[in-house]
Amino acid sequence: MNTQQVADRLVALCRQGEIQKVMEELYADSIVSHEPPNAMVKSASGKKAVFEKGAQFASMVEQRHGGSFSNAIVAGRYFSVVMVLDATIKGMGRMTLEEVCVYEVKDGKIVFEQFFF
Repeated sequence: MNTQQVADRLVALCRQGEIQKVMEELYADSIVSHEPPNAMVKSASGKKAVFEKGAQFASMVEQRHGGSFSNAIVAGRYFSVVMVLDATIKGMGRMTLEEVCVYEVKDGKIVFEQFFF
């Protein structure tokens, strides 16, 4: 898959709530996931560690009230998506999380992701 195809697949799966399938299908084994210093979960390297990071965040969500995923903007090997999550987070209450997600694609797989919020 080229970058546009990977981006479109990620958005389609996210809109269906298939976040784990995104990781299984689109992430390279050597994926690096970078979070900002104030993130609820820490950065991770390697597919297994990134899966665990995702599971850690999911365990913090008490209730999901809604959310959205923008269409991707693609430039060369990179694409970005805006994600919004309206959720109740354990110990923090209900909040709306908004972030810009930037991805790098090589050989049809996502090798790097970085989140800005």
